[in-house]
Amino acid sequence: MTTDDGVDLHVEFDGREDAPLTVVLSHGFTARLAEWEPQRAALRDRARLVLWDQRGHGRSGWTPLTRATIDRTGHDLGQVLDAVAPAGPVVLAGHSMGGMSILALARQRPELFGTRVVGAFLLATSAGGLVAGGLTGFLVRVLRRLRLLRLYLWLLQRLAPALERRRRRGTFLGRRAIRRLLFGRDDADRRSVRMVQQLLEETPLPVTMAFYATFLDHDETAALEVLRRVPVTVVAATHDRLTPEAHGRRIAEAVGPGAELVVVPGAGHSVNLTRTEVVNRAFAGLLDRVQVGGRRAG
Repeated sequence: MTTDDGVDLHVEFDGREDAPLTVVLSHGFTARLAEWEPQRAALRDRARLVLWDQRGHGRSGWTPLTRATIDRTGHDLGQVLDAVAPAGPVVLAGHSMGGMSILALARQRPELFGTRVVGAFLLATSAGGLVAGGLTGFLVRVLRRLRLLRLYLWLLQRLAPALERRRRRGTFLGRRAIRRLLFGRDDADRRSVRMVQQLLEETPLPVTMAFYATFLDHDETAALEVLRRVPVTVVAATHDRLTPEAHGRRIAEAVGPGAELVVVPGAGHSVNLTRTEVVNRAFAGLLDRVQVGGRRAG
């Protein structure tokens, strides 16, 4: 499908076409829809599945880097919903940036929640306050203060081909960084680290660098009030260095009684790949809650 600003988005379908419930899965930052494979296998007998690559990721089209923002991916998610699930109840699932896109959609189109959207699965994500320091964050804030951020993004767009030609993938240092940032205390075997490295390094470096700026501004805490209308499951990992456990707890507390918090000991940011059974069980529990509640959307 094509967005209203002309970006082609890759969308896939799985599961039961005649199922009464649709589940839309949004992947994380620098990943692609393939990261949902373990959940895809577990859910296809229960629902119609919609998976999509966010702009600039996977098989979706290149994005103007000035539109590499969570606000824009929220609009994209809404347009995917309108195009491929225009009627019937929907559960939205998002990992990391995918969860942020769901929160952005809740702010932009609150009327969908409690009507068409009947549940939300938020995995290793944050509602705001994620990037407080670091050299990159400091430099982006300086660029914004000097009103040079758009120039920075324009230069990235121009330099993109050269940056990609000189980029080295599959390096030992890259694996070490991914091992530290995306895995937990005891869930990083060699095969999993290499798989995640390959998955993440497919995203063009300029897209990664452009999206980083949006995490400094990311604050969707107001959207959590909208999520009170539907059952929500929040999964947080105790050794997640990118979206720490405290962020998941804050989401669950803000949503209130309708939220179920699942904390996974020892796991890191890639919890859906390394603690598959725990995540799949939590996901199935959410679908049970949606169905028991007898919620229907038109």
